[in-house]
Amino acid sequence: MAPQSSGTPGPVPPLEELLAGAAVVSLPLRVRFRGIDVREAVLLRGRAGWGEFAPFAEYDDETAAAWLAAGVEAAWTGWPAPLRERVGVNATVPAVPAERVPEVLARFPGCTTAKVKVAERGQGLADDLARVAAVREVLAGRADGGGRVRVDANGGWTVDEAARALTALVSAPGQGPLQYAEQPCAGVDELVALRERLARDGVVVPVAADESIRRAADPLAVVRAGAADVAVLKVPPMGGVRAVLALAEQLRAAGLARHGRAVPVVLSSALDTAVGLSAGLAAAAALPLAPGEEQLASGLGTGSLFAADVAAPRALADGALAVGAVAPDPALLERHAAPPARRAWWLERLRRCHALL
Repeated sequence: MAPQSSGTPGPVPPLEELLAGAAVVSLPLRVRFRGIDVREAVLLRGRAGWGEFAPFAEYDDETAAAWLAAGVEAAWTGWPAPLRERVGVNATVPAVPAERVPEVLARFPGCTTAKVKVAERGQGLADDLARVAAVREVLAGRADGGGRVRVDANGGWTVDEAARALTALVSAPGQGPLQYAEQPCAGVDELVALRERLARDGVVVPVAADESIRRAADPLAVVRAGAADVAVLKVPPMGGVRAVLALAEQLRAAGLARHGRAVPVVLSSALDTAVGLSAGLAAAAALPLAPGEEQLASGLGTGSLFAADVAAPRALADGALAVGAVAPDPALLERHAAPPARRAWWLERLRRCHALL
């Protein structure tokens, strides 16, 4: 287990040290998610434990370097001390047909909050409505009031499409309230326009920003512009647990200055392996809360999306996961080792990103 540390990340270790402890894996997913069926990752063994380097293939080196910084922090420094031992998580429902929803949710015992993918390329609003209605039906048996539903469009709608879809998702038969809609549109200006449209039409759907924060030159711009009610943060693309906690504090302060209230922060996964999820849980566990503030369920239950992983899955109990670092099983590292060509591709990418740190 990686030791806890309250200090700042130390110097970046030499490339040779990273390469000496690197294992490249290829892990199959249960269902297609984010356009992929297999998740590849580099696992890094360092002096403090294990870290992960797994930026998606389409990301450029400058973007991917932040993911390496997060992996180095985990493996060579460790994380700040946790404030809580368990973290509540949401169920994650990919863009599957409605009839597969019960099968997906069965892998999230005790979860009464679900995040549902919508706006999938090649699908339409009818698919989204059917999927969300099926989620509501399952959650109704788990919690009084039917639980909480979030939707995530990954910026896939225009303002008009988002307004039409979100109106239907809260008012059509079989539908109901949404805890929030995550990144319904791509740009900050579009999010502002959507929030104004929804308010004008009397449609109550809080808007959460993900990509508009982590891909922005100024991550605080989304709050200053009044574009979001909730901030969704992920450890790898932000450069590590400490970087996420610092940004969360800045976002909350910006929300107080702009709206007179702190912007709630939700920690989420970047489709991480068991090793990578440890970092997200560490951030969620160390996130300060205001007196009386409820921590919103984190999007860190995505381990169940993997058909195979590098370690035994964490036990999900009452919708929550225990906090703590993970060391991969050597037998699983060997079984799921990436083919030689893919290993070479990833290690070359690691070399380029290391040069940017």
